[in-house]
Amino acid sequence: MSVHLADNLKLLCSHYRSIAEVCRKLSINRAQFNKYLNGQSRPTPYNLKRIGDFFGVESYELGLPSEQFARLIGARPSEDARQAPTDPLAALLQPLREHANSLSRYCGYYFEYANCMSVPGSILVSLVHLRETPGGDYLFERQERQERSSPGVGEAEDWVRCRYLGAAFCLQDRLFLVDYESLTLNEMSQTILIPSFKSRITRLNGLKSGVSSGDRRTPACTRVVWEYLGREINRIAAYRQVMLYSPDDPRIDPDIRERLCQPTVRDGLFAVD
Repeated sequence: MSVHLADNLKLLCSHYRSIAEVCRKLSINRAQFNKYLNGQSRPTPYNLKRIGDFFGVESYELGLPSEQFARLIGARPSEDARQAPTDPLAALLQPLREHANSLSRYCGYYFEYANCMSVPGSILVSLVHLRETPGGDYLFERQERQERSSPGVGEAEDWVRCRYLGAAFCLQDRLFLVDYESLTLNEMSQTILIPSFKSRITRLNGLKSGVSSGDRRTPACTRVVWEYLGREINRIAAYRQVMLYSPDDPRIDPDIRERLCQPTVRDGLFAVD
C-alpha cells in the first residue's frame, strides 16, 4: 500500500500550490509528510483518516493502484467544486500566484512616503501593513489621511480618510502591489518596489501610479519610498503620523526627501537602502 499511497498523495498534492500549504492545512509535520510521499513511512490509521478527510477520499482508496485512483478522483468532483462555481478571476490569477516568490521577509508595517498626487508639492505619509495569509497569499492594507482645508483643525470631521486593500506579488526581483480604495470603490493604484537584498530591511524605493483625488481625477505617477517599521508596532502612535507634510518639514528625513525628488525616469532609479 505504501508504494501506491506515495504516488496517490503526490497526485492529490499537485492540486495545491505547495507541499508546505498541504502540511500547514493538515497540521502535519513537513518532514514526516515527506516520508509518506517518498514511501519511507506509512501514516498511522488516525493520520490516514485525517488525510483522507482533507482530500475528500476514503482511507482505503489512498492505497488503490495509481491508475485506478487517478480515474477515481478524476470522476469525483471536489467538495469545493460541488459547493461553488469556478471563479474566473481566481483562475486568471492562479498561474501568477504559483509563479510568484515568497514575500515572508517583507511582511510587517511600513510608512509609505510619496509625492501627493492631489496636492502637488506635498509629501503624503501613509501606513501600510503587508501580511501573509494561511493559504500563502500576500495581502496589504494602506491607510491614508489628509487634512481638510476648512477651519476646526484637530476634529475628526476635518480629516479625509482612505483605506486601500490589495495583493502583492514578487516577480523577477520586483514587488508588484495592486490595490483599490475600499471606502469609495472608485479607484485603483499600482506600486512597484525594488526589494532589499541586505539582511536588514530599512527602505524600499519604487514608483506608484494612480489618480488624484481632485475633481478631474488626473492620472499620475510618482516616486515612492517604503520605510520598514517592524512586524509589531504601536499602530495608534504610527497612525498619528499619517498626514500631509510640506517638503521642508523637519520630520521628513533628508534622505527620503532626496529620493522623492529624483526624476522618475533615469538609470539607477531603484537604488535600495
